[in-house]
Amino acid sequence: MSVMPRVTASGGTGVAGFSLVEVVVALAILSLVMLATITGLRTLANTQVSLERMTERVDEVRSVSSFLRDTLESAAVGSGGEGGLTLGGKNRESAYFELTPDALTWKSTLLVGESFGGSYLLRLAREDDLLVLRWQEPDVSGQPGDWSLAQERTLADDVQAFEISWRRDYRDAWHSDWQPGDVAAWVRIELKAADRYWPELIMQVPH
Repeated sequence: MSVMPRVTASGGTGVAGFSLVEVVVALAILSLVMLATITGLRTLANTQVSLERMTERVDEVRSVSSFLRDTLESAAVGSGGEGGLTLGGKNRESAYFELTPDALTWKSTLLVGESFGGSYLLRLAREDDLLVLRWQEPDVSGQPGDWSLAQERTLADDVQAFEISWRRDYRDAWHSDWQPGDVAAWVRIELKAADRYWPELIMQVPH
């Protein structure tokens, strides 16, 4: 700290320093600068966490949507049949499609692991606050067994709303009621999880 001589009241010279007011003002300014810096760093950290969560959410939505679209668009479905079976005649055992407002069951090729897979019955449904995909091999008649014993994977948690609807043609209105023998050309899935709505997932069903 530099000092400079000053004239005292007695006519002599002394050393000039900072007054108490100047020190207090300097400390106050320094405190404000440090507070602004800490606040800025905290905001930056919160923004980074929010971006990471958003990125994870977007990746989750993209992965789930892509998987469901691929498996449903390769589904084995048809028309007619009973109890969810939608293909009659000799191909009856090769197809399955059933829809309710809160569950969708279909038959498709599923790859399990890196080198093993086959034809499975898949069921997408809301179970409590989870969106769960279950799969199992069909029995000899093509019907599913006990779904509670099937292999499963949770696709989304904290699910608050989950609705499935269908229509025969892209010009028709969406329906939530389904009867064996109905032919669904399009399926729509609406999902709300963690207080956020997912983009509507609309998939074409092959025939």
